[in-house]
Amino acid sequence: MLLTLMILGLAALIGTSESQTGCFGDINKVGTTGASCRTARVEGLRYCGVSASAKIAQRDLRTMNNYKAIIKSAGRKKCVDPAVIAGIISRESHAGKALKGGSGDRGNGFGLMQVDKRYHRLVGRWNSETHLLQGTGILVGMIKGIQRKFPRWTKEQQLKGGISAYNAGLRNVQSYDKMDIGTTGNDYANDVVARAKFYKRNGY
Repeated sequence: MLLTLMILGLAALIGTSESQTGCFGDINKVGTTGASCRTARVEGLRYCGVSASAKIAQRDLRTMNNYKAIIKSAGRKKCVDPAVIAGIISRESHAGKALKGGSGDRGNGFGLMQVDKRYHRLVGRWNSETHLLQGTGILVGMIKGIQRKFPRWTKEQQLKGGISAYNAGLRNVQSYDKMDIGTTGNDYANDVVARAKFYKRNGY
């Protein structure tokens, strides 16, 4: 009986840990240089790096919290850290504030996570959990693609590579140190990771 309880307790701890970090590594262990100066300038900031990413994420926090429940639900269902989803949402759409009628990127991007309608059949409303499940599923596909492409990378390196590929595709990721070259602003993964760390500190 005692052994059974110990096993159940261990399983609960593992489940809790997995729900907090997801199946693809710990975002807090992912190295990042944060937002490029180019991205920071677009956001009206005079400084760059991790602090700039955190400031941008902070600006989006109040609106992001409107979607906190469905972000966490999507993360749980796809085994992806909700903070990572929030980081992508902040970067892609400023939690929807940058969209017009749910669209962005000259009409090609859809929803909070800006799923590209040129490559995907759109599902759900732009701010729905169905949409987040689709976007997060695309991210998972990219992470798994990076796992196959770079099997010797750590889980955290593969996670970061998958985030970069979410923006620019698997082909664009050629090395760990230069994975963001060719992404929007040449800083996509680094900026998203830094924003995700902010959201992690704020309940995601």
